[in-house]
Amino acid sequence: MVSDERKGLVMVFTGKGKGKTTAAAGMALRAVGHNLKVFMVHFLKGRDYGEFLAARYLPRLTIVKAGRDQFVNPDNPDPVDVELACEGFKRAKEAVMSGEYDLVVLDEINVAVDYGLLPLEDLLDLIEKRPPGVDLVLTGRGAAQALIEKADLVSEIKEIKHHYTQGIAARKGIEY
Repeated sequence: MVSDERKGLVMVFTGKGKGKTTAAAGMALRAVGHNLKVFMVHFLKGRDYGEFLAARYLPRLTIVKAGRDQFVNPDNPDPVDVELACEGFKRAKEAVMSGEYDLVVLDEINVAVDYGLLPLEDLLDLIEKRPPGVDLVLTGRGAAQALIEKADLVSEIKEIKHHYTQGIAARKGIEY
């Protein structure tokens, strides 16, 4: 039997293949199409990705950047990367706890946790304490086992073939 109260879901997109952020952005677009309000944080990303640019046309979609437009050294992250991740997590937590948003997407949060920019315990605590109707989407390679166990849905994106291996560079509208 399904309760009348809407249960917020925790959905994780992880794995080494391309498409985790794209899947999350598709869910955000779908939610906006059903008049839901969406908040999305891009961890480790400072570039104007297409979804960030499109958000200005969708008043129910808010996207914030919490990273720089360069790679983070996983073995020795720059303090600015830690600071940006912490600020992004603070904003995400405020959005989740406000009850104002139906869906909150934490893009690349798994990588931020894996690289030690954010404590896993803080993410697990946010999942536990969020209001009952808030859906969460968490993306990025290397999702922690504790997160996988807590999630309602986990999809692993597996790379079979990628055009990068053919020397084709990242393109607007495809990779960003």
